[in-house]
Amino acid sequence: MRNDLYSTTTLKCSKLITQHYSTSFTLGIKTLSKKFQLPIYAIYGFVRYADEIVDTFHDHDKGALLDKFESDTRSAINERISLNPVLHSFQIVVNDYQIDNELIDAFIHSMRMDLTNQDYSESKYKEYIYGSAEVVGLMCLKVFCEGNDKYYQQLKPAARSLGAAFQKVNFLRDIKSDFDERGRVYFPQVDFFNFKPEDKKAIEADISNDFKAALDGIKKLPTGARGGVYLAYIYYLQLFKKLKNLPPSSVLKQRIRVPDSVKLFLLGKTLFLNRINLIS
Repeated sequence: MRNDLYSTTTLKCSKLITQHYSTSFTLGIKTLSKKFQLPIYAIYGFVRYADEIVDTFHDHDKGALLDKFESDTRSAINERISLNPVLHSFQIVVNDYQIDNELIDAFIHSMRMDLTNQDYSESKYKEYIYGSAEVVGLMCLKVFCEGNDKYYQQLKPAARSLGAAFQKVNFLRDIKSDFDERGRVYFPQVDFFNFKPEDKKAIEADISNDFKAALDGIKKLPTGARGGVYLAYIYYLQLFKKLKNLPPSSVLKQRIRVPDSVKLFLLGKTLFLNRINLIS
């Protein structure tokens, strides 16, 4: 990582963005080895701002903004500099860790899908999850593997599964706000006005499979990355368990969250287990 004043400042901007937008991811990143923290903040800052464009800038031309964001991203990566601090910090990570353009292209493509898609077929659902979540896991994995492509290829399926599990839990948690505020229903063949127990159980079974597939890969991560990723894993698993215990009608009425006290307990537990090498 570069340590010139400008680059260091832009990386800290991405850290600030993460801290303001997500306490859970901030806790997870703080648990990583120091060498991984700023690169992961840079990835989060990039994906968070792209997500902001399609989710919240309702009084602006979202398509034009996303086009500009994509163009500026490509220029930043190619020229290795940007006056946009989020894009400058992101291009540092992309270039230093050789993050594939295909991952970035897939992510922007999924963001663009949010501008037009309101109902998702099974194939579009998988396409969206790959670009919006799985590739983010793969970007982070590139950082954790530090240029070891054999290691990256070995852990790639688990990283995709973990990203998919996180995204699907988000969809289930946010099903009401996604529909009310954006007119979206991500789950294929699910009627928001007739969300049946069997629909919810099928979604939960799919998420459970993703969590199971992800855990083996987490245990194989380098020591400096394992604790932080595991913390995010058990946080989302806790959130998933809360959602599973609710009937469909409750999920449609409220946004479920994990209390801060529970997050701190999970943090302490993860630090302890990671210290004695008992993450399982």
